[in-house]
Formats: sequence, structure tokens, C-alpha cells
Amino acid sequence: MPTTRFDARLGCSTISFRHQPLPAALDTIAGLGFTEIDLGALPGVCDHVPYVLDAAAVTEVAATVAASGLTVRSVNGDIGDLNRPLSAAGRAERDRHLALLLELTAATGATALVLPCGALRHQPVDTLDRDLDAVAAELAAAARVAAAHGVALWTESLHVHRLCCTLERAQRLTDRLSPHVGIVMDFSHIVASGADPVRFVTLFGPRISHVHIRDAVPGNINLSVGRGQVDFDRGLKALADLGFAGHFSLELETRDVTHDQRPAAAVAAGQLISQLI
Repeated sequence: MPTTRFDARLGCSTISFRHQPLPAALDTIAGLGFTEIDLGALPGVCDHVPYVLDAAAVTEVAATVAASGLTVRSVNGDIGDLNRPLSAAGRAERDRHLALLLELTAATGATALVLPCGALRHQPVDTLDRDLDAVAAELAAAARVAAAHGVALWTESLHVHRLCCTLERAQRLTDRLSPHVGIVMDFSHIVASGADPVRFVTLFGPRISHVHIRDAVPGNINLSVGRGQVDFDRGLKALADLGFAGHFSLELETRDVTHDQRPAAAVAAGQLISQLI
């Protein structure tokens, strides 16, 4: 039985234990005392959900998650570069992949599917404005499909490795976003980009739907909580002052601990953040 208790709004992403198969990762997270997860479905980052999805895979993953007893807050997925033009065949494949991810999101009882803010590169495919228009249009279309599945659509609007890699680009994307698209705030990406989490809350506060927790220094997002420059106290206070009522998730894709040290690092992070929420 778990011996550690965390704030009820704090979960743990399966990305934190991406080195383990999904059943083992879920067992680890539950054993540490967490009751909620974000489900990682990011190719090249976390293979807990197969990138090449089919109905059988959706059923299998949903059953595995259900057996764990953990609640799912979001599915963190990817359907390709949203700022890249598609052929007819590419469009059909993207639509199919989105539909299956949304089926998985609904089948696991998750609140939302999270999609990225553009390709894993800073350079636009066309002009920056046209790329941002394309990303916003794709997210708006995905939000309409998500609503038909009874779930929400969120995007991590600032991601230091993707098209929207700065606060200024995140602002320009948000100015274009449908009101039906929520924003995921990631402390590590904000600080790694050189921005201030409090400024992020000031700019996007009412639209923030979910929060990812990981430490960082400028240029490096892969640090354990307490080993970087993120001022979680100020950032979380700014969210509380705003009246943020959403949930938080430890997304500990860190590279400064061994796999054997990872559970203890997750517990320490969970205890610290629970005190600050």
C-alpha cells in the first residue's frame, strides 16, 4: 500500500517513468502514493501508447490503465507537425490518428487530449505568421472533434524545442487560438526559454487548464525539481492568486538521476509541490 500522500490535485505523468513498460510505470506511480496520471503518448519521448494506433491498441491501453486504478487527467499526444502542409493522404492519416487518440482519451476517462504547438524545430515551414495560423487552425479543428468525443483539447503553448519556443511566440499563438483550446503551462519550458513563470501566468492565466512540473535552467529542461532555477513558490502562488482550480502533473523527464533514483526524486518533488499548491 502507498505510504506517501500528496495533494489531491497533483498527479504524475507516465513520462516520468518512460523507461518502464506501461504496466510497470503505473504500478510504480501508484506505489508511490499518486492517484492521478497524465498518460504519455509522445513518439520518441514515451512509447506507453503506440504511435501507430489501432482499435486493438486503444482497447489494450485503456484496459491496462483501468486495471491500475489510477485516474487519468490528460493524454499527452502528437499527431504530427501542425504547421506542415499535408497531402490528401497525409490529411486522412492525421485525422485517423487524432480520432484514435481521442477514443483513447475518452476510454481512459481523461479530461483532455494535449497536442503540441507546432513542429520540433524553431524555423517556420513558411512565414512565422502563416505557420502560427496553421497551428491555430489545426488545434481549433481538433477541439471540435474532441468535443464530439466528450473531451477537451489543450496545447502546451510554450515548448522550448518546438515552433512556439518563446513567450512572444506563445503569445502570438494564443492570440489566434479558439476559446475552446486550453493551455498547458510547463514551468520547465518557460524557464528554459528565458521567461518568467509569473509573467506567463499574468499573460495567459484565465486560459491555463493544466500545469506540468519539472525544473530547468535556460536551455535545459531535464532537471529534477530543486536542481534548477524554477521558482515554484512564486509561480504556484501566482496561479493560486489567480484562482487556478486545475490540476498539476510531475513530468519528470529528467536526466540528472539514475532510473533507480527516479522514484525517490518523484516522491521528493511530490512532497515539495504539495506544500506549495
